[in-house]
Amino acid sequence: MTSTSSETRPLRPAELGTLVVLAWSGEAPDGDMPYLLTYTLGDGVGGPEASSAAVRQLLESNRLPVGGDLLDGVTKPGLPVSLLVEAGQAVVTMPQFTAQCTAPPEWLKAVAQRGFAYLVFTSRPWPEAAPGKLVAPEALAAFAGADETLEKAAHVVLPARSLRG
Repeated sequence: MTSTSSETRPLRPAELGTLVVLAWSGEAPDGDMPYLLTYTLGDGVGGPEASSAAVRQLLESNRLPVGGDLLDGVTKPGLPVSLLVEAGQAVVTMPQFTAQCTAPPEWLKAVAQRGFAYLVFTSRPWPEAAPGKLVAPEALAAFAGADETLEKAAHVVLPARSLRG
């Protein structure tokens, strides 16, 4: 049995391309849910397919199964991914990756009420949603809710931490 190249060689950050995190909140039966979507623009060395494979390798090497069950970071504090919420910013950190975004007020309120956010970290590239560009709510809903996006993602409930404790 032979292994794939992603299993035998270390991850090269240049293959990931630009990684983006986007915060939004959505209605849930028990109030607003704070969501984080993390994706690649697909602009890494080797193009979109290589970026997608590199993101998948990043997730799997950090024990975040792609397309698997929801991981509850509240009950599994040893997960190598964390969320810091400070000064209106959401910062997602894991080995070989840190990204932050300005969070909208409704997201900040929802994460303060719940104490966590739902992270969808997908290996599906989304080149149209580059940093600094406005993303229409319809485009976000279409991308974030697409089967392909969800099936190519790790799903994690991340406890929100702050510098104040």
